[in-house]
Amino acid sequence: MRTGENVSKEKLIALEACSHRVIIPLYIPNEEGYYKESFKVFELCLHSILKTAVSPIKISVVSNGSSKVVNTKLLKLSEDGYINELIIENEGIGKINSILKALKTSEERLVTITDADVLFLNNWETEIIKIFEAFPKAGMVSPVPVFRSHLRLTSNIWWRYLWSKKLMFRPVKNPESMTRFAKSIGWSRLDLKYKDVIGTLKSKNNTLAVLGNAHFVGTYKQEVFKKIPDENSKYKLGGDSEHLYMDSPTVKAGGYRLATYNNYAYHMGNTIEPWMETEFLELKQEEKTHNRFNNLKVLKPSLLDYFFSEKIFKKIFKYKPLKKAIFKFKGLNKEQIKNFG
Repeated sequence: MRTGENVSKEKLIALEACSHRVIIPLYIPNEEGYYKESFKVFELCLHSILKTAVSPIKISVVSNGSSKVVNTKLLKLSEDGYINELIIENEGIGKINSILKALKTSEERLVTITDADVLFLNNWETEIIKIFEAFPKAGMVSPVPVFRSHLRLTSNIWWRYLWSKKLMFRPVKNPESMTRFAKSIGWSRLDLKYKDVIGTLKSKNNTLAVLGNAHFVGTYKQEVFKKIPDENSKYKLGGDSEHLYMDSPTVKAGGYRLATYNNYAYHMGNTIEPWMETEFLELKQEEKTHNRFNNLKVLKPSLLDYFFSEKIFKKIFKYKPLKKAIFKFKGLNKEQIKNFG
């Protein structure tokens, strides 16, 4: 039997002002072998975000089939105020479906989706905002420029700036960071041919952005997610899931996929190395100032632009003699043209 009246009835929801949310899908089934140091890596990721963000970011963590021990640790972090939203799934629902869980209630203007093994550096949020402001059509911006991203779902950029000197190959700003990224994914080294020049786009105010990006960390405009599939992903990891849910929606929404010219985050992998702890200790605590990001232009998809860039221009661009001629016009020499796909 119900007695009395629920005091929450008819009350409006009042939340702390926030315009930027970070979503972290987490899968740590145990703390042995491959996953032995995964939680420590995650903690570096989490605290680096909190330390370096310049706006009052809210953090959502989705534990996807992690062990009870890991979930207990996450609950403690949530109780201590380091996590704003904690979703615990006892079954492994997969990386993409974990992200979708948090996206359903997200209303923030910007949403950063990151793997749990990314170390964020000072100025990452500031530099991402600069890219969004300088390039109104930016839909996703990563704080990590990676090699050979110039043709990763960037046909709409090439189509728009084909004859413009704003799109050019320029020297890599931070070659060492690219080497670190290569090592984090298991490469022993990175040849010079991968880190001498990179595809870039220059804005009217001379802001430089890198063409394309990797999807292990990126900040999206909220409207991009209107273009994700309605159904859940059928893959736990891999397959075409990240392409369908994380990559192509930006293009379908009429946006550009870009990265910062300099490096503002590191991919750590599954083990702690001394340099990671050193980098973390050197991070400066940023003051949080509220920014509603109202000046960021809303993306407006165009079926005509999408058709020409994705269905026609992309096919034409695959013609090797034409591609070589364009790459030469964009600043590559003969040897570099041989090394660029």
